[in-house]
Formats: sequence, structure tokens, C-alpha cells
Amino acid sequence: MVSYVWPIALVVFSNTLYQICAKEVPGGVNAFATLTVTYLVGALASGVLFFVTGNGASLLQEYGRLNWASFLLGLVIVGLEAGWIYAYKAGWPVSTAFIVQSAILAGFLLLVGYLLYHEPLAWNKIVGVVICLIGLYVINYK
Repeated sequence: MVSYVWPIALVVFSNTLYQICAKEVPGGVNAFATLTVTYLVGALASGVLFFVTGNGASLLQEYGRLNWASFLLGLVIVGLEAGWIYAYKAGWPVSTAFIVQSAILAGFLLLVGYLLYHEPLAWNKIVGVVICLIGLYVINYK
């Protein structure tokens, strides 16, 4: 059970800190200057964690096992990070921005799961997306 729960707990904890940090990036700072520091720290932390958890594996051998996804993920992460920084600079409140994107993302990922990975598209998932969309309306209603 713990092996099933701890990754989600880590994502929730990290995402909470992530949103706080993205919101606190100074308004006058270029988002991409911020990201260079972010990725340098991330690269160092990833390197240390690789050696701590790698069980003696060779980093170069691991690099040889990579596919296109690792490289595209690097570009996607830049878009994700920059998007959040600019969303907060544009005035999105931290209390609703993530909820809005998560609800929209849930709908897109249902389609991605169905079209790319042949995951079942059950009625309860569709109803759940509709409920999320209703929730978006309620959250953003003024």
C-alpha cells in the first residue's frame, strides 16, 4: 500500500511547493532566466539522487537506454514551467489556476488515454469530466 501511495503524496507535496515557488517568482524577472537556475538546481539534485538510488548503475549506460521521450520531456517541462510563471504574472490566483488547468487537463488526458493507449472511456469518466467543467464554471463565476 505504501509503495502505491507515496508517489502520489510526493507529487502533491512537490506540486504544492511548486505552485508557491512559481507564484513567488519576481514579476520583473525574465521567466527563462529563472528557469536556467531552476534546471541547474534540478540537474544537480537529479545527479545526486541518481547516485544515491542507482545501486551502482552507470549513468552513461543509463543515458544509452533513453528514447525520444526524455528529450521531448525536457522541452515540454520548459513550456509547463514558463506557462505557470506567466500565468501567475498575468494575475491568476494560486487558489484557482491549478484547479482550472487540472479540470481541463483531465478531459484532454481522457482523450489521450482513449486514443493513444486504448484505455476504456467509461460513462463515469465522462460524467466526471462534465462535473469538473461544471465546477470550473462555479469556481470562476463572478
